[in-house]
Amino acid sequence: MAKEELPGVLILDVGGTHGVLENLAALLRKHFHLITMKEFQENKEEMSKKIQSVFVFECRPAIDRQLLESLPNLKVIANSGVGVDHLDLKMISSFGVKVTNTPHAVADPTADIGMALMLASARRLVEGKVLNFPG
Repeated sequence: MAKEELPGVLILDVGGTHGVLENLAALLRKHFHLITMKEFQENKEEMSKKIQSVFVFECRPAIDRQLLESLPNLKVIANSGVGVDHLDLKMISSFGVKVTNTPHAVADPTADIGMALMLASARRLVEGKVLNFPG
């Protein structure tokens, strides 16, 4: 399928401080034509028709009424995180747009970190590192 035929997905950016990770962007490119927020803002008239999805990575891009009104073909907002508290689900659904997320994606790593923190706290490991091994 040619790049023009792939459905457009709006992302904040690739790489950098807040952009989609490079390896994740490579995976997305297999199925979507990636459109960065900068590209979208530079050519809203053309790009708005191509975008069918928004990929929210680390709560970005922000989803507001103005953005939704500018995307007439938007079908889904895919949130890469567990929660959707940062999204106004009622407003989004009023545009007929679906929202997805990854509820179990970080369950095991979160449990691992929780256990590590409890063990470190019980054994005062952090204090030991700071007091005995400066630098």
